[in-house]
Amino acid sequence: MARTYEIPESALNKVSERNRACIQRLRQHQPEQVDLTDYPTNKLAAVLVLLFERAGELHVLLTTRDKSLRAHPGQVAFPGGKVDATDADVIETAYREAHEEVGLPRHFAHAHTVCTLRPYIASSKLLVTPVVSLLTDLSVLDTLVPSPGEVDRIFEHPLEAVLDPPLAAKENLAPKGSEDWVYEDDFHCFSDIDLPWLANSTYRMHRFRSTAFAIKGLTSDILIATAEIAYDGTTTYERYAPGQLRTFAPILRILLEQVAVQDAVSGTSTPRAQVEVGVPSGIQKAVIGLQQ
Repeated sequence: MARTYEIPESALNKVSERNRACIQRLRQHQPEQVDLTDYPTNKLAAVLVLLFERAGELHVLLTTRDKSLRAHPGQVAFPGGKVDATDADVIETAYREAHEEVGLPRHFAHAHTVCTLRPYIASSKLLVTPVVSLLTDLSVLDTLVPSPGEVDRIFEHPLEAVLDPPLAAKENLAPKGSEDWVYEDDFHCFSDIDLPWLANSTYRMHRFRSTAFAIKGLTSDILIATAEIAYDGTTTYERYAPGQLRTFAPILRILLEQVAVQDAVSGTSTPRAQVEVGVPSGIQKAVIGLQQ
């Protein structure tokens, strides 16, 4: 049974009845149980999915990565990064990274952990655990500052618009035909990608038009999952490609088989994380240590 995080009634009273229902669904979410004990420590990460109410709607905080970065320059991301050996769990990782990347105060009294989701796999084979949080003091948003060399821009996007993309029409979206939205579609498009290394499965890459660069890949996947839980709804478009792996268990099994092969070939043992699992859609607590 996954942990349910307590949120003060005074905090829940600061959002509309509809958004409160969304937060309660997220709090009650029971993610897929996973055991990451045998996965390499240096391949674990977490991101902060920071939700807040703006004009009666739930919005989410996003960033664009600095264009000087080697990995995914200029792309949209959540605040987040790799688990550090000093982090008590993935929740601490997410908040620590948010502090380092955008200046969200550490242990901020008005940022309330709502839930964690199951891990998602990045192109680098990082396993990324989303930590969903509710922000109830919006004044802190005006104090956030991009970390030079890491973050280029901080922006927000309406959460429900990832289920029904035209809902983003009222936002000041990037112009069509610009480098931020090069696609012909007005709000959303996708393409299917074959993944021979992942049991010959197929992956559907979703792209959403935003006020910054296109929201896509891992970031869009996490947003869709968060919105589906929050609004207890489905997308207005086809979510998955034919043959796409929809749960995490088969993905983890394939990754662990690859790790075992790599260890056998190299004749060494990769450091493993000691992970307490029982996280709904993710890790509830990850205690990072090295197994000899």
